[in-house]
Amino acid sequence: MTVQLLRLSSSRLYSVLRSGLVALVVCGQGILAGPALAAEQIEFRVGPLRHTVKIEDLEEFAATGQIPPRLRVFEPLLTDQTREMLNSHVALDPEVSDRILDDVLQSSNGQHLLDTLAAVAPNLSVQELKAAIQLAALQTPGLSLLGILRAIPQDTLQVNGTALIGLISQLNFSRLEGEALGRVLEQELAVSTPLDESLHLVDPTQPGPEEIRVWELRLNDRSRDRRIPIDIYWSRQTQGPLVVMSHGFGADRYFLAYLARHLASHGLTVVSVEHPGSNVAALADIPLDLRAGREPSRILPADEFLERPRDISFVLDRLAQLNDSSFALRDRLNTDQVTLIGHSLGGYTGLALAGAPLDVRSLRRSCADLDPIGLSPAAWLQCAAANLALQPPSLRDERITQVMAMNPLTGDLFSAQGLSQIKVPVLLLAGTQDSVTPIIDQQLRPFHQLTGPKYLVTVVGGTHLSVGDPDNINPELQEIPFMPELRGETTARLRQFLQGLSLSFVMQQGELAEQYTIFLTPEYAQSFSTPELSLRLSQSLPESLTRWLNLNQQAWIKRDRMPGYLVSFLHLEAIDMHRRLQQLQQQMIAYLRTSPPALTVVPLPSLQPQPWLQATTHGSDHLAE
Repeated sequence: MTVQLLRLSSSRLYSVLRSGLVALVVCGQGILAGPALAAEQIEFRVGPLRHTVKIEDLEEFAATGQIPPRLRVFEPLLTDQTREMLNSHVALDPEVSDRILDDVLQSSNGQHLLDTLAAVAPNLSVQELKAAIQLAALQTPGLSLLGILRAIPQDTLQVNGTALIGLISQLNFSRLEGEALGRVLEQELAVSTPLDESLHLVDPTQPGPEEIRVWELRLNDRSRDRRIPIDIYWSRQTQGPLVVMSHGFGADRYFLAYLARHLASHGLTVVSVEHPGSNVAALADIPLDLRAGREPSRILPADEFLERPRDISFVLDRLAQLNDSSFALRDRLNTDQVTLIGHSLGGYTGLALAGAPLDVRSLRRSCADLDPIGLSPAAWLQCAAANLALQPPSLRDERITQVMAMNPLTGDLFSAQGLSQIKVPVLLLAGTQDSVTPIIDQQLRPFHQLTGPKYLVTVVGGTHLSVGDPDNINPELQEIPFMPELRGETTARLRQFLQGLSLSFVMQQGELAEQYTIFLTPEYAQSFSTPELSLRLSQSLPESLTRWLNLNQQAWIKRDRMPGYLVSFLHLEAIDMHRRLQQLQQQMIAYLRTSPPALTVVPLPSLQPQPWLQATTHGSDHLAE
């Protein structure tokens, strides 16, 4: 009986402790600012952002159900379930509480709990936790989450919001779907033909011969009250198309600096634009307001979806003037033939300039009754544009003649009909581990809906910032939840490939197009694969993936996320299983061709009785009697 009591108490104690973590998760969801809990207060930290919660306010909410003014920012998360967790108690006999606690913490579940706690509350030791639990267990009516918080021997308990929200992301069922998709893409888009390097007349990954010059300018658009910083990379032997770069939300014009320098070394002029409404400064100025969970326009103003493309058009207008008036840049700014290279929100910018109109009506339907929990950041952030007029003005700029969109945000911003209006060549890059702009809705489906010349580069294992310049990535971006980023040498080979890929893509508009075409092939992309990142390039999707995309587009799957994820996941697993069976069949056929089996005696039914059966085995005759 004592053992059963201990097990029951241990189970209930673990349940309360686990509920405490869940409560942290609930209180942490949607918080875009810092650290965590303590004896008097909890400090939540996410990157540079911080917010403090008084424990007495939590106690007031638990007791009355009323939300104190200082907790109003968390109102969407302070539900009846949260209150129930805060009020949960476990009565423990003080004489056996130590034994029960040791039983819990030494179990596999307890160890997992401690590992999770170490990541979420790094300044709280196991000893401090045990002491707090032991002290709280002596209180009436028993052990509770609030009692543990009050008993922690610190003034302020710091909580790592990044780790906390990362814990939430692990509960996202879409991860299973993404991992299955990565396996399918890696195999379905693989090629067996080796790369013939003898055909290479140049190596597009190597720096060019030109000396690079960089000019920093700030352009003032008085009509829109926007000051737009730009960097111009050029050389004395500049020729060919103009390249314009557009960064993502919370980044800056240096995000793709390594690509800008590489292209400029080959004689191309590159202009990197910084968008003042969605750059690093805009991210730093975001106030902590949990209402943003249901109102994304508090984070990204709806007008920014219009102003970003207008920034590019304005810059091109000014560059055209410089091309005529500047002594140094005369005839070096080919604004009539522009390749736009954009990342994330910059990818959206490029597609809008290429001619895809915003579909605000469809976006409003998708964003009705917005619930940010379970949505990817891209699926949530796009809803900021739902506040635009139903028929926004056209953003098309005829000077954009090619688009290279890496990890673009598209989702429901464009309809299939809208994307079909893009007639210029488009190269999309997607990472299978991109949890910010997930590959399925943000890249694969838009790629399938494009009807003009197109390429798809798939980075199996790639994340949202994998393509960025490691020396120029905003460190605060790397601290944002849902961005588990690859660092160091892991992405070096990918960046080398992107140098060659971007140069070859831009050169398709020049006289050397044929010379660079070989670098836009599946064989070339695959040759840059590493054990961590497999690279694939294609101009269409296999039929199996097309059927899967059509299945995913069905209304009930989009409406019911959990069943939808399950159906999608099982479909992908079926594709993978079918491929494995085909491989096994091919291996068996190859084996039989090279190693035919010897004949063996096989009894066969006969219509007439036979006194004996004769067979030939290994070249010798034997008579069975």
